[in-house]
Amino acid sequence: MGRLDESALGKTTTYRDRYDPGLLLPLPRAQQRALLGVGVPLPFHGVDIWNAYELSWLNQRGQPRVAMAEFRVPATSPNLIESKSFKLYLNGYAQERIDGQAALAAILTRDLSAAAGAEVAVALHAADVPGAPAGVLAGISLDAQDLAIDCYGPPRPEYLCTAADATPISETLVSHLLRSNCPVTGQPDWGSVQIGYVGPPIDHAGLLRYIVSFRKHNEFHEHCVERMFVDLMQRCAPRELSVHARYTRRGGLDINPFRSTSGAPPENLRTPRQ
Repeated sequence: MGRLDESALGKTTTYRDRYDPGLLLPLPRAQQRALLGVGVPLPFHGVDIWNAYELSWLNQRGQPRVAMAEFRVPATSPNLIESKSFKLYLNGYAQERIDGQAALAAILTRDLSAAAGAEVAVALHAADVPGAPAGVLAGISLDAQDLAIDCYGPPRPEYLCTAADATPISETLVSHLLRSNCPVTGQPDWGSVQIGYVGPPIDHAGLLRYIVSFRKHNEFHEHCVERMFVDLMQRCAPRELSVHARYTRRGGLDINPFRSTSGAPPENLRTPRQ
């Protein structure tokens, strides 16, 4: 099983252009979840939606082909796939001759499912056919609040609170001020987050301060979303909760984790920054 010190992150890298599934680095989810007190059964279901915009290969006559790809990794998979290793793996198809898009999808499904330890759904879209639809995350924006903020990490769950004895409501809240950082290189990961819940009204000012407190926090996208989910459940006790983050792309890949008590997997909606 992979370890972060085996990753290509932060290291000089040779970008290969031939197929090599050994480039994929699976990282166990369990260790980071244990730090959050998350065990089995999981308190949520969900999916990590990846979009790849730089996928190319050769047909049997040596002519390049290009496509966009969508990958859905279930949150129940024992492993996530480290993003730079994913990028290097996809780049390895550049000079590989493959007999059609269906054959490529089958190879991708096999390799990624083996790395994740669970079935990964793969969809390929031709470059001249729309893939993920463009749009905006629905919900009430938190970002127009005029707040004094002075904490940018580590995350501060104590900012989260609800109105005491208030009537439960159903509400969806959105912020585009999410930023976290790669735990190895420190490079910034920019994103938007959508939080839907049913329960006591969550204090909007405290929630925005909480989101901003990830700004200097070092953690993978998937772990950040699970941390948000756990903190909101513990501090605000909603009856239902969904947390969906959409991060901007790096290296031709964007990652969009979703965790929920009951909500259906989201539409793969490409936001303006993506």
